[in-house]
Amino acid sequence: MKPLLEILQSGAAYLEKRKIEEARLNMEHLLAHVLGCRRLDLYLRFGEAVPEADLATLRELLRRRGEGEPLQHLLGSVEFCGHEFISDHRALIPRPETETLVELILKKFATAPLRVLDMATGSGCIGLSLAKAWPLSAVILADISEDALDLARLNASRLGITPQFIRSDLFEKITGTFDLIVANLPYIPTAEIPTLSPEVKRDPVLALDGGPDGLRIVERFLSDALPHLNSNALIALEVGHDQGAPVAARCAALGYLAAHTAPDLPGIHRFVFATAPLRETKPLPVDDTLPSPEA
Repeated sequence: MKPLLEILQSGAAYLEKRKIEEARLNMEHLLAHVLGCRRLDLYLRFGEAVPEADLATLRELLRRRGEGEPLQHLLGSVEFCGHEFISDHRALIPRPETETLVELILKKFATAPLRVLDMATGSGCIGLSLAKAWPLSAVILADISEDALDLARLNASRLGITPQFIRSDLFEKITGTFDLIVANLPYIPTAEIPTLSPEVKRDPVLALDGGPDGLRIVERFLSDALPHLNSNALIALEVGHDQGAPVAARCAALGYLAAHTAPDLPGIHRFVFATAPLRETKPLPVDDTLPSPEA
């Protein structure tokens, strides 16, 4: 049996040769996962021998990681906004920059909004994090993919909350109006998808492909969202690294108020916020025949 430190070093070298970013950190996560301990606990166990059965499991995980399978898929979960979310091939991997979007949204509301819609919810990480922060809000999670909704339902169950789930192509099956609509829509130009990293290519193409310029679905969203917003309601979007300003300009052209961008932690203006114009007509009715929150 080999000592833990030797295994950690050799595994990190293996991943580094295969151009895996943060190879040492990846290896630490995989080793801690196999041993059933915290990553930081490894530093207290460097002299321990690792059983051969665990080494066999680790070798298989290393092989898959070296071939570009995302670390989060191998671990089976990812932490997001202080909660653990199951992560697999059914939806985008929850990413740290999106945590910043949730934090910014929470800061914009002195009191919890009554009705919230998370469009293109994927794993549910945005909508479910907001639902945990605002337990009295009515939160709806919508997605065109039934696979993604199944994953979001699983995550909701693990978090002990029961939002409503709706399968819908954008607003096709959405009724009523909202005080907040948030979305992380597909925004990668079609031609760029073959150039993405092996890890990102494991995400569903449906969740990546934003059309020729990357903004086809975003523009549909901005137009179709207007009738579903209460007066002064907020929309919040995550877009591509160079799309913030064009999307904010599109918001203004459509009549949204106070359209502006906000940066993620590295300073990239990938978040767009805008306020709905004052509503002159009655709010859209809510369809009481929609499935129950447990559906």
